[in-house]
Amino acid sequence: MTTLPFADAVARCREELAREGFGVLTEIDIRAKLAEKLGVEVPENLILGACHPPSAHRALQAVPEVAVLLPCNVCVAVEPRGTVVRAMNPAAAMSMFESPELAGVATEVAAALRRVLARVVAAA
Repeated sequence: MTTLPFADAVARCREELAREGFGVLTEIDIRAKLAEKLGVEVPENLILGACHPPSAHRALQAVPEVAVLLPCNVCVAVEPRGTVVRAMNPAAAMSMFESPELAGVATEVAAALRRVLARVVAAA
């Protein structure tokens, strides 16, 4: 959790992802989509699809099927207790492929995402 307002947390996530070599390929505004499709109002919730190109390339070289898990999702959401920033754990997600080479890449990416989250939280 961070004390940063939602928009600031999103901006900081983008900065920290870039610092680790990630690019944001997709952005899904959950709040807007649910309002559009269901007519419901929910708190702000944004998913950033983040890709680290060298790691994605290595992962795809090792196990082409890993494409179904790309890019890595980072979520910024407003919850009752404040703004929360979360990221998927690529090491856990990619373990289903049982590839030592892929596991190494996934562990590196997971560590990079943990650094991103830590710096976003520390920025508050």
